[in-house]
Amino acid sequence: MSFDPFRIVEVLARLEVRYVLIGGLAAVTQGSPVVTNDLDICYDRRPDNLERLAAALTELQARLRGAPEGLPFLLDAETLRRGDCFTFSTTAGPLDVLGTPSGSTGYDDLAMRAVTVDLNGPPVMVAAVADLIAMKRAAGHVKDHAHVLHLEALREELERPDPAVRSSGRRDING
Repeated sequence: MSFDPFRIVEVLARLEVRYVLIGGLAAVTQGSPVVTNDLDICYDRRPDNLERLAAALTELQARLRGAPEGLPFLLDAETLRRGDCFTFSTTAGPLDVLGTPSGSTGYDDLAMRAVTVDLNGPPVMVAAVADLIAMKRAAGHVKDHAHVLHLEALREELERPDPAVRSSGRRDING
């Protein structure tokens, strides 16, 4: 299975799923040098969005990552409502969906401060660097310590006045 984050983003956009990109790829889109091999999102937990997210996951043939083969799992809006954090393997690679990531209160909180990034297709809301730092710190994983240092340096760089970025409010990862 190859990792194709653009395919995941395309399906989410086409089905109008409301989410904020978080995790390593969110940091990469804003200039972090840390490589990531999965896509992490914080999804809006409103009922209409849970229906759309379930449809997107079904289209991507999502299955619980690390679960024993044959484990019964019904992927629908009700299951997403009852849970909060899911790790999936999909036909486009690993996808983690979190309703309330550590260090945040969820979608509305992150969406308020998110930046919009062009990922060769639909614009994507990406968690602000300060929120990425807060989530990494709250998760408390030893492996994230170096990533937090990179993110702090990135935040300092992004806070420097740059008229081109500040005026558009959008970033394009393609240069």
